[in-house]
Amino acid sequence: MRGDRFGTAELIQSEGNRITQQAMQANRRSLLLLADKLYRRNPAEWRKSAATREAALMQVEAALLSGQPWAPLAGRRDVAALSLALAPEFGGDRVAAFIVACHDTIVAAHGGKREFYYLDGVDPQHVYNAARNMEIALWILNTRRTPAGQPLLLANEIGPDSRNLGFEREFGKIIGRLDLLASYLTERYRRAVISYVQSVVAAPLLAFLPVK
Repeated sequence: MRGDRFGTAELIQSEGNRITQQAMQANRRSLLLLADKLYRRNPAEWRKSAATREAALMQVEAALLSGQPWAPLAGRRDVAALSLALAPEFGGDRVAAFIVACHDTIVAAHGGKREFYYLDGVDPQHVYNAARNMEIALWILNTRRTPAGQPLLLANEIGPDSRNLGFEREFGKIIGRLDLLASYLTERYRRAVISYVQSVVAAPLLAFLPVK
């Protein structure tokens, strides 16, 4: 397995910055993959916003990269946008709204940043909360119904002759990355505090040793 090519921006990134940014990019790729899966199972959704499924996917990708509010979400961001995207009465392209809102929630948990450098810090509690929000969103998507009694979106396929849980597995990867990053950041900050205390305690004991 090969890593990314070296970039000059990495010179002003710590190891933690790099890991955080890589996880963010991986989660964006997962969300785009989920959008494709959802559009394939819910073609009526992409028809609300584009002429083809491919065009709808390109619009979603552009929205994730730009970070601009998604117009059908009426200016709502992060968890407020997620609530609207999962509201039974929402009449727009629910796939796009759901994916954009999930991404916005993840970005908000990272302090609104997509790139991370030495002076940037991320609160591990916010990242942990984002993971729980993804779990809640997945549960709502699987259980809530429209006023007509239909699922908000067809996601997993479970039938007598077929079983496809690709959506659930990919969404689980996002949750797993967020949880792993939250644990890593918590341990990193904990070790930083311990190292500082050790340096303070050891300072009075430090003395130059004779060399001759």
